[in-house]
Amino acid sequence: IWFNCVLRADVNFIKIGKRTNIQDLSTVHVWHREFDEKGKLKDVGFPTIIGDDVTIGHNCVIHACVIKNRVLIGMNAVVMDNALIEEDSIVGAGSVVTKGKKFPPRSLILGNPAKFVRELNDEEVSFLKQSALNYVDFKNEFLKDLQ
Repeated sequence: IWFNCVLRADVNFIKIGKRTNIQDLSTVHVWHREFDEKGKLKDVGFPTIIGDDVTIGHNCVIHACVIKNRVLIGMNAVVMDNALIEEDSIVGAGSVVTKGKKFPPRSLILGNPAKFVRELNDEEVSFLKQSALNYVDFKNEFLKDLQ
């Protein structure tokens, strides 16, 4: 997790997988529980679950959603409540994945509102893991320089 990120699990939980990187100025939040007028629990809300080997670019908003393994979320993208990004996918820079939207594995997802554009090829899928590994290396170099 890089500089000036905000991760707020105040009303639900956040789970982040191995080798995942969340870049500068990104916000990760959850959705609260809702109660009816009599105080009875109406909706348990949504946590945020981020898989292994995920790259979340600078200044993203990740809100109460599920992002599976080996996904790249481009800079300034937004993923909203109860959305699902399946594994080996890319959400392009500036895209807005709206509430409840679901995308299959190997998706190229672009736009506002975000739409499925095409299936990723093998070379693009291979890049997703490499992106995450690069940030593990950056982290190691950074920590070494601090010593």
